[in-house]
Amino acid sequence: MNTKTKSTIALLVILSIGSGAFARIKLVTLPERAATVVRLDNPRATLIEEERVLTLQKGLNKVDFSWKGVLIDADSIRLRAIDHPDNVTLLSVSYPPDEAALVWDISSDSDYAETVRISYLLSNIDRLITYKAVADKAETFVDLKSYLVLRNFSGEDFDKARVLLDYGEAFEQGIDHEETKQMLFLKSPKVPITKIWKFDAAEQPWDPEKLENQNVGIPVSYRIVNNTESSLGKFPLWGGKARLFQDDGHESTIFLGEDNTGLVPVGEKMELYIGDSRDIVVTQRKMQDRRVVKAKNNSGVVVLYDTDEQIIAKIENFKDSEAVLTMIQHIPGQWDMQSCNMEYKKKDANTLEFEIKLPARTEDGPAVKELKMAYHRRNLRPGAEPGQAVTR
Repeated sequence: MNTKTKSTIALLVILSIGSGAFARIKLVTLPERAATVVRLDNPRATLIEEERVLTLQKGLNKVDFSWKGVLIDADSIRLRAIDHPDNVTLLSVSYPPDEAALVWDISSDSDYAETVRISYLLSNIDRLITYKAVADKAETFVDLKSYLVLRNFSGEDFDKARVLLDYGEAFEQGIDHEETKQMLFLKSPKVPITKIWKFDAAEQPWDPEKLENQNVGIPVSYRIVNNTESSLGKFPLWGGKARLFQDDGHESTIFLGEDNTGLVPVGEKMELYIGDSRDIVVTQRKMQDRRVVKAKNNSGVVVLYDTDEQIIAKIENFKDSEAVLTMIQHIPGQWDMQSCNMEYKKKDANTLEFEIKLPARTEDGPAVKELKMAYHRRNLRPGAEPGQAVTR
């Protein structure tokens, strides 16, 4: 225990014979921890597991556990005998009024120097995950590193602890109160990437050439798949800030940007935004929006109708290499697809995702593909229609 934090967590064993009254004793010393584990696998709580050796005598032993200047969830505190679990029994636990403390009644069938494991949830010690990805010049793979940033503002010093997440290797690390440390714990070279251009019809302009500010591009990302083929896939990847760089071919790197990623389960994709590009241009228009009346009220006012709608999107690739465009389309409400010239996946009831592979441009100009889809929307009511994609 560091002398800067006086008696933060204290432990004392009181030997009791017979049924006499037990007098509370204020504690000023802390027996040494035999081992400490800091578990960070739950982002909402930090679990501390510590082992201590208690000198128990045959009969009833009262163990006083108290804390000062730290926030411990009293309901989370647990004690378990390790050396003689069948001979050392926890009988009861009591909480003295108005004190950050508890008392365990422990029965022992003999004299033991018993190793016990005490666990509890401790506040104000947490972690951040950051990533650094360096792409090769051809943008075919990245050298991926992940760092753990451990922050301790709990009020407790840990001279030496075994730090665990739910993935990556555990490591021994001491960390004092008010200290922050950064540690490399995941290193995966040459992780394959796919460069993805993404057009979302709910976010990007449909006809950028008509905008006063024509400096509008398509968002570009590196896609990493968390699977074994990518030398990953052993565990989910925690969310965190990612900084992206690229080899410039002259033994140095250029900074591409930074992005924040969420939790990436095994088998799922991580997409890291690196900027916007004008190399691919999407021009989308609604070519048909025909109303089909289904019902009128007694006054002849339309109260229910369907629509037949058609969208055409022209996609141009001005790059000298092939590209992949992820296109997101939204059809609100109840609908049926009448015709579509490209395959898509339904992300949810109203969201369609297209993966469109674009060939490189030629001497004659950009490579061009065209998405055409016609759909029928049902059971619409005037003034209560589901939100539609804005035609621009």
